[in-house]
This record gives sequence, C-alpha cells and structure tokens, in this order.
Amino acid sequence: MRTGLPCGWTSERLREIVVSRKGKKPTTVYKQGAADRVPYILIDEMEGKPIRNYTDDAKVPLASKEDVLIVWDGSIGKCARGLEGAIGSTIVALTPIGIDSNYLESFIKFSRPLLLQTSRGTGLQHINQEIFWDLRVPVAPIEEQHRIVAKLEILLAKVEACQKRLNKIPTLLKRFRQSVLAAACSGRLTADWHEVHIEDNPVKRTNILANGLPEVPETWCWVKLPKTGEMSRGKSRHRPRNAPFLLGGSYPFIQTGDIAQSGGRITSHKHTYSEAGLAQSRLWPAKTVCITIAANIAESALLTYPACFPDSVVGIITDRSKCLPEFLEFFIRTAKSDLSTFAPATAQKNINIKILSDVLVPLPPLPEQHEIVRRVEALFKIADPIEDRYKKASAYVDKLTQSILAKTFRGELVPQDPTDEPASELLARIKEERAKILDRYWKKS
Repeated sequence: MRTGLPCGWTSERLREIVVSRKGKKPTTVYKQGAADRVPYILIDEMEGKPIRNYTDDAKVPLASKEDVLIVWDGSIGKCARGLEGAIGSTIVALTPIGIDSNYLESFIKFSRPLLLQTSRGTGLQHINQEIFWDLRVPVAPIEEQHRIVAKLEILLAKVEACQKRLNKIPTLLKRFRQSVLAAACSGRLTADWHEVHIEDNPVKRTNILANGLPEVPETWCWVKLPKTGEMSRGKSRHRPRNAPFLLGGSYPFIQTGDIAQSGGRITSHKHTYSEAGLAQSRLWPAKTVCITIAANIAESALLTYPACFPDSVVGIITDRSKCLPEFLEFFIRTAKSDLSTFAPATAQKNINIKILSDVLVPLPPLPEQHEIVRRVEALFKIADPIEDRYKKASAYVDKLTQSILAKTFRGELVPQDPTDEPASELLARIKEERAKILDRYWKKS
C-alpha cells in the first residue's frame, strides 16, 4: 500500500485496471442514422453537442456507456462518459475493471494538468503514453467509491452552477458599458445637463444631411471623421517579423492585438522599436485615438503614452478645440458593430482609411463633451471593481474542482467505513477479470 493512503485503500498503475481501445477514422460517414449505423463520436459530442455523424464501419472501435472516453490528441485530457458509438481517431476508450467508471473519470479529470504539462508533439499535442499508463490510481474500496461518486456529483453540480452564474457577468458588464456609450453618443446621458446649458452652447449644424442618422440634440452637429483632427495610417515600411533589427529598443510598438485587448486605454505593450524601427515609423503622441483596420477590425483605444504602430492601425490626433480624444474613442466603440450606419456609402465588412473618412461623428459642444467624458468614466468606475471581483471569483472557482478532486483522492471527501472490503482484495480479483477480458478481446481480434 502506498504511504499516506487511508486504511483500506491501495494504489495501482492505470494500465492494470483498464482495457483500452484507440479510436479510428471510419471509411464511411453519414449525416443520417440508420439501423446498421452507430453514432460517430468526436470531441464535440464529448462536450455535450448533438450527434452529427454516423458510421457502419465495423473496424472502428465502439464505446459503451460505462467507458470513459479521453481525448488523446489535440485537446488532450478532456474526458466524458455515458456515450455509445464508434470513437474517432483522436479518442481512446477506457473500460474500467472492478472500479466505478465515474470514479475513473474523476481521476482522469484530476490528472489532466499533469497530462497537459507532460504532453508531446511540436504541432498537435498528444498524451505522453509512458506518463499516462503509469499513473498511480488511488483505489478506494468499491463501496467507498460509490459514496465518493455520489458526493462528487453534488459538489461538482454546485461548482458548475456557480460557474454558469459567473459566466453571465462579463455579458452583463459589456451590455452596461455599451448602453452607457450609446447614451453618451446620442445625448441621452447628458439630457439634464443639456437643458440647463443650452443657452450657453449655441452650435450651428453643418451642411451634412442627417437623413437616416440617429437623432441628436439640436446643439450637436455631424462632422466627418477627418474633420475631428489629423487622421492617417501608421507607418511600417518593413514588417518586424522580416526585419528583427527593428525591435528591441526603447520606443513602444503597439500592434492590433494590443489595441483589441486594451479595454480602450493602452497602458502596456509587448514589443518595442529600436532606433532603426523608429526611423521607418512614427512616434504618435499620447491621447492619439488608435483604430485597427486589419486582423481585429475597428477596435479602438487611446494611447496613454507616445508609441509607434504599423499601417494596420489608423491614428487620429484630435483638434482639442473641437473634439476631445476620449469622446471620439467612445464614439468609435459604439460605431464598431455597425459602421454602415455612420458611413452609408459602404457595405463592406472590412474597413480602410477611405471608409473611415466617410464616417460621420455626432459632435456635441466642447463643454458637453467634457461632461460626457466625466460621466462615462464615473459610470465605468462602477463596473471596473465588479469586473475585478468577477475575475478573482472565476479564478477561484476554476481551481475549486481540482481542489475537490485532490481532496477526493487523498481519501478526505467521505468518511471511511471499516466494514468495507479492502481495495487490495478487490484488485486481486480485478487482475483475474482483466486477464479474462483481454483474452476474449484478443481472440475477437
């Protein structure tokens, strides 16, 4: 018995308590089921998605509901049970011998971090079979295994319910921020302020026809995006991936991914330009509005410090006597999902500087822009701590399953019963049963 296991427990290598079958790609696949066809199980089906394909290829190994299926290649270590059908080539079916299949599935889930850490392959990752088959399984008495499985079902259902509730929070926060920005860029957010200050801010409308555009307060005007300041593409005569000497200096180099992940304010960067990189680029000032036109389309953010960026990004240095950069960046976020509303001449999904040049911006008087920015930032500050708490809670819940499983296989989840048959006696019978099963299996083959 392995030191540290509870009384009545023992341990055994995984290879000694399962019979395994590696999946295979069938020669025939059908979209419809029939009497002579069985479901064809791939990773999607293991994740609970409906059966998509069927096969009648008798050479493909079959799984029963008591088998534990594990992904061998790609998303390694994912597992499922309760499925019947032919198994795909990236899947291995494990038939437990003498142990509860739910108990085995829980052990595979517990072992997944190790399987990921020790995986092999430079492209498609696959399980290191030497590590996998030699995993030591802590084997509890069979009666205790059943009690463990029942307890796990209750606890993990609570964890899953908690995860589902937490997963709603990012969507709610996103909708909240979107509604704040929509109200800000339509005049609804400052309607009360507008009523008080309307006499102080007479603004003449431009000659642009506002037909089909959203309604804005009478003191606002519509202007084309280039009229808000200097607008041009970033510069990158040579691609850094083809010219490593451009990188590694002291000048921040911002790329489309940095903008997409910034949440609207660029406060960090992954790469820098050298003097040679700066010479073939441009150092844009802080408060430049950055808009991506490739890879991550129409993402936007403000620079919080001077930086360079490539020609896949358009920069706007606003004329602050007309337009605050913060207000303009807020507007770009609202326009991202429907640029055609603000640039009616285009039906393209992708954008370029010509398309951006036709975008119409609803521009309030400057004092109202200051008030809009103040109110938006105040409301966002309400959401930010909630998001921080969500991230911490989500990280905690992500670790909770592994914590419960660790407790399980230390024998701490349910009390031991001295009347249970010791697992060592169970394993003795398992080995006899396994030999018989393997003998029948090889005779069939």
